[in-house]
Amino acid sequence: MQKPLVSILIPFKNTGAYLKPCLTSIINQSYSNWELLIIDDGSTDDSFDIVNSFALKDARIQLYKNIGNGIIDALQLAFSKSSGELITRMDSDDIMLPNKIKVLAHNLITHGTQHVAVGLVNYFAEDGIKDGYKSYEVWLNGLTEKGINFSEIYKECVIPSPCWMVYRSDFIACDAFNPNLYPEDYDLAFRFYKHGFKCIPCNEVLHNWRDYNTRTSRTHVHYAENHFIDIKLKYFLELDYNPDKTLIIWGAGKKGKTIAKKLIEKKIPFEWICDNPNKIGRDIYGVILKPFNYLAETGHAQSIITVANKSEQKDILEYMKGLNLKPIEDYVFFC
Repeated sequence: MQKPLVSILIPFKNTGAYLKPCLTSIINQSYSNWELLIIDDGSTDDSFDIVNSFALKDARIQLYKNIGNGIIDALQLAFSKSSGELITRMDSDDIMLPNKIKVLAHNLITHGTQHVAVGLVNYFAEDGIKDGYKSYEVWLNGLTEKGINFSEIYKECVIPSPCWMVYRSDFIACDAFNPNLYPEDYDLAFRFYKHGFKCIPCNEVLHNWRDYNTRTSRTHVHYAENHFIDIKLKYFLELDYNPDKTLIIWGAGKKGKTIAKKLIEKKIPFEWICDNPNKIGRDIYGVILKPFNYLAETGHAQSIITVANKSEQKDILEYMKGLNLKPIEDYVFFC
């Protein structure tokens, strides 16, 4: 029986230094029934010529120039040109491990529609990985091994943008990459979550994720922290906010204040707590900060936790567990 065709979507712009190993890793996949829809998003280096040289040798590689502008337009174009039953994404500066497509496809076919196949990732860089990226890798892989990615979706993007696979029908059902909402990978994760898809546990490293100083996620305004807050709050209010509970912001740092402003703009009432004695009792934006034990007194609350300190987060989590509170239903970490 013919294995399902896998459509691989890749946008690229000025990644000539990394395209050869990327494309070679795709060509060398143990799963051979794939097509690559790769879109040039206005490169000014030799990227187009490099991809074209590969496309001339392998009919599975289809090269196009973006008729719009930006990653989302490029991804939309790539999908419009695709015909595979299974859809996946790849970054033009990364490297697939040889069994990546085989493992993702096998897991997805085994579990069926309404599932997301994911795999473990490995960050790498010529000058070494920064602590923040290593911490993200460990956290993300820990979720993926258990298939519980969506349990912490409000912290960070829980689906590695270049290491997932879904059925075409599910991709269409969640209206992926439409409309233009950045960061597009985080928005896609929320769309999967919104439609009740389940992540398939995986304990294999399938993707080498390259980090470097000029990487788009490091330099483009679309991937700035304020966009992460916007997308988190948008989906929280749409999917998980319970207006019958007292909404509480925990933490009065920069992120807490940003969220407070946005809630005020939306005319959504909230209480505000913290464990900083220098802030308790202060009036910020017309809201008086209360001590953290106010949470136990309310008895029927839903908290947005904005405290960034990892040690304090652990203490808060233990405090929540001590009150028999449930994640997402009773509290979400926005950090």
